[in-house]
Amino acid sequence: MNEETFTGRLAGLFSAAPSVHTSIGDDCAVLDVCGNGEYLLAAADQVISSIHFLPETTPERVAAKLLKRNISDICAMGGVPLYALVTIAKKPLEEEYLMRFHEGLETCAKEYKVSIIGGDTAGNFAEGMVGTLTILGKVEKEKLCLRKNAKEGDLLYATGCFGNSFYSEHHLSFCPRVKECRFLAGKYTCAMMDISDGLLKDAQRFASASGLSVEIEEKNIPLRQDADIQMALSDGEDYELIFAVSPENVPLLEKAWPFPDVPLSRIGRFVAKKEIEEENKHKKGFDHFE
Repeated sequence: MNEETFTGRLAGLFSAAPSVHTSIGDDCAVLDVCGNGEYLLAAADQVISSIHFLPETTPERVAAKLLKRNISDICAMGGVPLYALVTIAKKPLEEEYLMRFHEGLETCAKEYKVSIIGGDTAGNFAEGMVGTLTILGKVEKEKLCLRKNAKEGDLLYATGCFGNSFYSEHHLSFCPRVKECRFLAGKYTCAMMDISDGLLKDAQRFASASGLSVEIEEKNIPLRQDADIQMALSDGEDYELIFAVSPENVPLLEKAWPFPDVPLSRIGRFVAKKEIEEENKHKKGFDHFE
């Protein structure tokens, strides 16, 4: 059992109302309920002590990471984050920690113009902390980006740098690509994804959703300080965007890119479906089942 197998089983389990445009399998669910040329976006994610952060990490940074990783999912769809609900379960359940967590959450929420609208607090049965967050956002129908929209011959582009996210603390200090996604969506791409489980693994998920394979150009992948190519391909928690660009849009994109502090790199190409190369089998990303 791995995440792909289990998620695939779930995708066939749940029924969906007619208003569900896209459900399990993308970075967000897409709901056609706005009636004004926009879709509602919905996603949920969590952070768990000793998995997503060290126990000594301050509650403010934990809260910010929880919100920002969900905002990154909204970005992957080309959207704008709006509202969030948060739950926290912890042992011991300390008032000071809870207050600092929620104060840190509100500070981050103000920065990204997200309203915290509810949630729940509970004691945990074991030492440690689990925080979950549900985020809601919106996207114009013409800007919606889905993993399945990549085409054979499209180029795979990426924002930012990769590798060594944990030890560099990038996994806590990253900035979700809100401005960048809005610049890209609908004009330069309609197929996008954020990177959380490893660049190679997520790029292969991306390609598979489009019925394709992807060839990665390792020499073009920008490395974070003290990272090597293996770390860049496998570590995860980069929270950068990868996206498909048609060859004819490449010159326009590279000329117009307005974010000088954010690298823009062509790191691969979408090709016809083929078996994963043997040499890539050892370059695993993160999988909770393993």
